[in-house]
Amino acid sequence: MTFGQLIKGALFHFKDLKAAKKTPFWKSVVYLLILSLFLAIPTVYQAVRVTQDIKSDSLKIAKKIPDFTIKNGAIKTKGDSEGFIYQTNSIILTFDPEGKRSEEDVTHDLVGNFFSVGLLKDQAILVLPDYGGVSTSLFGDNVLKSTYNKEPLKEMTGAKLRHELRNWQIPWWAPLVMLLVAIYPAFLNLLLTVFITAIGGIILAKVRLKQITFFETFKTLIFCSTIPVLLSTILLLFRPNFDFSLLITFISIFIFARIVGEYDQMDLPGM
Repeated sequence: MTFGQLIKGALFHFKDLKAAKKTPFWKSVVYLLILSLFLAIPTVYQAVRVTQDIKSDSLKIAKKIPDFTIKNGAIKTKGDSEGFIYQTNSIILTFDPEGKRSEEDVTHDLVGNFFSVGLLKDQAILVLPDYGGVSTSLFGDNVLKSTYNKEPLKEMTGAKLRHELRNWQIPWWAPLVMLLVAIYPAFLNLLLTVFITAIGGIILAKVRLKQITFFETFKTLIFCSTIPVLLSTILLLFRPNFDFSLLITFISIFIFARIVGEYDQMDLPGM
């Protein structure tokens, strides 16, 4: 059976998946990557929505930024400008030229899908929401910080920052990068889910005395997970915190149970 026929069987004719156990392992891995791509889409969708909110909120924040300059690695304001905390729909901004708040304070400000930004006295901090591990995978951590002695912050002023906020645009390639990064945690999650499901699958097959190995069960369940992965993708678009592992496990096992009867019986001694 061809690879295309297996995909068609995973969607419409489950019993055709009995041939999946003979599929080359590399093809099964490729298909697992394709399914992981679907699971990564909701993460990118949520991230893009947040970046659009940030674009809108950056215009509001630009109006709040006072005049300041960087001198000797610290923020110096003009006039009687004081520190403040300002919250929009997606960003929590801390402007603290007096040094009253710490890095930990800004980090703890992060709630849900908000970005926490801190322009502290001697450093700038950006705390990112970790969408499905995207921020950590991309940057190594979801807390980014830099002193004002480094470029481009060294030459930052209130006027320049307001200008950048008003003219900031989301790069066209940003969603593609997000998708590539999001595939990695999605692949690991799906791989672990299918592996655990395969344990249940091989137990079911052995109880019914069918001739199939764990490795063959694992490859078959990769294809059995097609419909539950697609369902999970749709649900994740509306409920980002939905735990898709149980859904994939139960539906995949249900589909596998319809296939296992097609396998040959084991030859028992004395029979």
